This record gives sequence, C-alpha cells and structure tokens, in this order.
Amino acid sequence: MAPLQIIGAGFGRTGTHSLRVALDMLGYNTHHMITFAHDHEKDPLFFKRAYEHPEEEHDWDEAYKGYDAAVDWPTAAFLEPLMKKYPNAKVILTERDADSWYRSVKNSIFQASKLGPIGYPRAEDLHDMIKTVILDGDFADAERFADEEAIKRRFVEHNEHVRKIVPPEKLLVVGLGEGWDRLCEFLGKDVPNEPYPNTNSTAEFQERLENRRKEYAAAGIPV
Repeated sequence: MAPLQIIGAGFGRTGTHSLRVALDMLGYNTHHMITFAHDHEKDPLFFKRAYEHPEEEHDWDEAYKGYDAAVDWPTAAFLEPLMKKYPNAKVILTERDADSWYRSVKNSIFQASKLGPIGYPRAEDLHDMIKTVILDGDFADAERFADEEAIKRRFVEHNEHVRKIVPPEKLLVVGLGEGWDRLCEFLGKDVPNEPYPNTNSTAEFQERLENRRKEYAAAGIPV
C-alpha cells in the first residue's frame, strides 16, 4: 500500500464517514476513527503519544500501514506533521455550518464520551486516545463542552487554519452532502454510477449509542 495520498482535515460529524465510504468506492483504503473497532492491529495509543509528544519522531508509516487515505479523528488533529511526512498528499476539508455541527456533536460524540470503554479489543485504549486528542485536545476539555460558543469558535478556527496552511492546489473544501463531482475531479477519478453515500447520521449514531447502553446494563455497569 502506498503512503498516504489523502489527508482528511475535517473534524468528525462533518460527513467524514460518508467520505470514507466514498473514497473506498473510488479504490482507496481509508482510515477513520471506526477503523479501530475492526482493525485490531492499529494502536489508538500511538495517536495519544503523538499528541502528547509532538516534539518526538513518530512512525506514521506504521500507524497508517495498509491505508492510503485517512479521514476523521484522530487524523484531523495531526494535519501539519502528516503534511510534512507526506508532502504529495492531497488534503480534503469537510465542513458544515457551525450551529448544525455543534448540535450533531453534542447529540453523538459527546454523549458517547460519557460511556466508558466496552465491547471490543483495545476499547480502553481507544477511550484514552479520544479523551486526549478530542475531549482534552481539539475540544479544549470535556467540562467546557457546554460552552457552545467556545466550541463553535474552535471549529471555525480549525477550518480557517486548514485553509491558511494548505496550498490551494492541494486542498479541496467540501460541504456536507455535496456529492461526487468536485471530489472526483480533485482526485482524477471517474464519477461512479452509484449515488454518493450518506452514512452515520445522528440518528444512526444514537442507535449505536443506545445499543452500547444496553451492553452496559447487561454487564451490570451503571450508566
């Protein structure tokens, strides 16, 4: 598998899972947060260490071994070192209106973060990584998540920073549900005959969250 050809710079809940599915349909093998649930060779704690110690050298080739594209967290938190490591990679920034993004995150990721690790190998490691990179990192800290304006400001600032540091010819900014045309043109791919995927809605996320709550109840763990 070639080194990373695509770096996803967008925060979660901006259509990153749909983008993952779309890129796979175009022939890529795409890393995403959900990767840790089924590729148990991948170590979530690598990204925790990389976040806590940016001054050190980290083996990005090993972290992304088997993948030539990566979107969603934790990738979005490491745009600059990944651009340095993979200078020929193209960057895709998925974004949406800050108000709708906040509502989506509040009703999905933040609710999930209140539950401890359960259900698959390395779940505890994944939980630790999410706390470090997202809740205490990109979201400043979990306790301040209720500060809606601060969190939305962080989201907007991140997107502005991406636009600032990525050369225009290497950057594609796509809105939620935009479809195939600009993506395929940017990547030099033919447009598939199938519709652009629409996956991992807030409702779908909440359904998975409810299943996790049932797993907790069955295990006698209070939630």
